[in-house]
Order: sequence, then C-alpha cells, then structure tokens
Amino acid sequence: MIFVTVWSYAPENRDAIQARFKATGGPPPAGVKMLGRWHAVGGGKGVVVVESNDPKAIAKWTQEWSDLMSFESYPVLDDGAMAQVIT
Repeated sequence: MIFVTVWSYAPENRDAIQARFKATGGPPPAGVKMLGRWHAVGGGKGVVVVESNDPKAIAKWTQEWSDLMSFESYPVLDDGAMAQVIT
C-alpha cells in the first residue's frame, strides 16, 4: 500500500532537524520503502511517499522525529485503484 506523509516544523526547530538529518539521512525503517521525499523550497514542510504493508513501521519512523516535527500520514490510491472503487 502507498502512504503519503506530510511534515511540518516550527522555525525554532530548524537547526536541530537539519543536524539530525545530516547525521542520519532520515532513512525509513525495515518494512518501509521510500518512493520519494521532497522538501519545500522555503522550508518548514515537506512530503514523503512510501510503500508499506505495515502502518506500525511508518508510525515508528515518524515517532523518531516527533519531538521536533508534526506529521500527517494517510494511505492513498492510484487512479486505477480509485476507478475500481467508484465504478
């Protein structure tokens, strides 16, 4: 299943977030395949698209950053899957 996670952070957390990201790269945990991650040019937010059958693994990943950032994660469907739903 494909999940989208949108994150945001307060300006006062920027330096701590950048330091952690530079040190770790923010890799996903086992069971989560990152398909792409994008950062807003102006900072403060971004989005990651992942594939996983384990929402608990996604929750674990966001928990590792939740002291500095806020997250909203949700499953999504592509056009083909959505067409099956609305037909």
